[in-house]
Amino acid sequence: MHDEFLCHVTAYGVCGGMWVGVPLGTYRAPTLALAMWWLRDRASWIAERLDPDPGAPYFPPNSMAPVAGTSPDVPVVLRTWCGDLAQQESAAEELAAGHLLRLVTGDETTEYELLAESVDALRMQRTLPLRSVPAA
Repeated sequence: MHDEFLCHVTAYGVCGGMWVGVPLGTYRAPTLALAMWWLRDRASWIAERLDPDPGAPYFPPNSMAPVAGTSPDVPVVLRTWCGDLAQQESAAEELAAGHLLRLVTGDETTEYELLAESVDALRMQRTLPLRSVPAA
């Protein structure tokens, strides 16, 4: 059983003609349950910022417009992942087994990555002998 997990959320997009990543948060979770909670919380946080309630009092009237129906719906993907108990259980099992958990979704301009990995698995990888392969 892996006891500690590193969790990261990053947004990727093109800036100045280059693919860049912008960290949106990092958390060192002391338990599997807290790692899963943090990932769900960040997914919900992103979804709320991408798809806020247009009736909220802090938005002036007519300040928001719907996106085209053909656009990928990142907030729906993230909210669906958060609410799917089977996916949550599967993700927790992968993390508990020491595997990397990576959820990626995106639209025309930005890719969002939620990532979690076991600290113990990372330590174990560092102790393995280095495998080198000739370049040519």
